[in-house]
Amino acid sequence: MILKVFLEDQTYPVEIPDSVVTDAEDFFSYLDNDMNKGWQMSQIWVEKPDQLQRCQIVADKLLTALNIDDQKTGIMLSAYILNRLPGTTELYLSVTGDMNEHVISGVDS
Repeated sequence: MILKVFLEDQTYPVEIPDSVVTDAEDFFSYLDNDMNKGWQMSQIWVEKPDQLQRCQIVADKLLTALNIDDQKTGIMLSAYILNRLPGTTELYLSVTGDMNEHVISGVDS
């Protein structure tokens, strides 16, 4: 699977093996358990992030991974988004510092 990640004027096609998307539930659960405690989403505290908000939080972590060229973490974080929001094809990362502005496209309804 490929997730197209757009960051300013650059496109990062992140290639994620199908097996990672389907078999990394331990990692995905670890992320979910952390977010179950609530999350500071930029200037808003979210007590119980919904699935889209969780993926925006993870997208913010992906932004950091891309900035430091951490490809392995980038693949795992991308896999989380693909697993939790099936059908996702594109991710538009905002560099304004507001994770609520990350846009996830192609999500199955």
